[in-house]
Amino acid sequence: MSVSVDTVRDALRGVIDPNLNKDLITAKLIKNIQVDGGDVSFDLELSYPGKSQIDSIRKSAIAAVRTVAGVENVSVNASIKILTHAVQRGLKPMPNVKNIIAVASGKGGVGKSTTAVNLALALSAEGARVGMLDADIYGPSQPTMLGITGRPQSADGQIIDPMEGHNIQAMSIGFLIDEDTPMVWRGPMVTSALEQLLKQTNWQDLDYLIVDMPPGTGDIQLTLSQKVPVTGAVIVTTPQDIALLDARKGLKMFEKVGVPILGLVENMAIHVCTNCGHQEHIFGEGGGQKMAQDYNLHYLGGLPLDIRIRQQADSGKPTVVAEPDGVLAKTYKEIARKVAIRIAEQSKDMSLKFPSIVVQNT
Repeated sequence: MSVSVDTVRDALRGVIDPNLNKDLITAKLIKNIQVDGGDVSFDLELSYPGKSQIDSIRKSAIAAVRTVAGVENVSVNASIKILTHAVQRGLKPMPNVKNIIAVASGKGGVGKSTTAVNLALALSAEGARVGMLDADIYGPSQPTMLGITGRPQSADGQIIDPMEGHNIQAMSIGFLIDEDTPMVWRGPMVTSALEQLLKQTNWQDLDYLIVDMPPGTGDIQLTLSQKVPVTGAVIVTTPQDIALLDARKGLKMFEKVGVPILGLVENMAIHVCTNCGHQEHIFGEGGGQKMAQDYNLHYLGGLPLDIRIRQQADSGKPTVVAEPDGVLAKTYKEIARKVAIRIAEQSKDMSLKFPSIVVQNT
């Protein structure tokens, strides 16, 4: 029996992407199948950043195709292609930024900023081009966490070049003021400043822009959610009742403005004693999982209360870059992949597919 495109496709239907839980054909990850006698070639194109996953998927695909009678050689070009996805109704994605992810919490002190920076670093480690917008005007922390010092440059006095740390493009009010300068602006000034930081930064071809949102659900957060074209939001909480109560408010805010909730991260879920290994749920047990279940959210994962996470972020080398092969970094990367896959499964932005319609008198 001769080798055909159909027999190759049938073989690839038996290969499951462990992240999407779909076979490669159903998931539309296989492109351009070519058959020349016993030689087969095709493209494997992941729709999410999966640098650590792509080699094993590629090998499984090659092994499956080699089981087809008559196949002698298999050539696979593996790559990652992140697409632009739809945002809130009435808004369009930004130029040079494919997807904006808001990382939010209902209250402060739940580790939102630490989660945001490690999420950004994990997406970058998995092969994406990533930026970080520190939207907390009153308490900017991303310059410290990314280990970035100095002032941003502007060629024309209007558009600012982003700063860079650990391969992450970043912008924060913290780059523009002295470290000990308090921000005593009212809401409208803060909102205006954030819009400028977002839209007047010269972002360079980002797959994802992570927005570290300020805590709370007030006027600033609501205005940002209405004016910033957000692909989806990640809610960060701790297991205790007070944090969960405020996290629900953040959830409802995004629902009101039509921003999809990509999932929930439960921070400080458990503490493991470094001396004896005793495990203790200091802030309660299972609260985040229960909230995810109650509101039909994706539970993206739980992170421990671990002193290394705090120490590494304070030193300017967050966990994903400080211990890239460690257990904690692995957890952050798993969460990042889940977020990216949730985005990949959403509707794509079609605004550039349709031509403009112009009515003229003739």
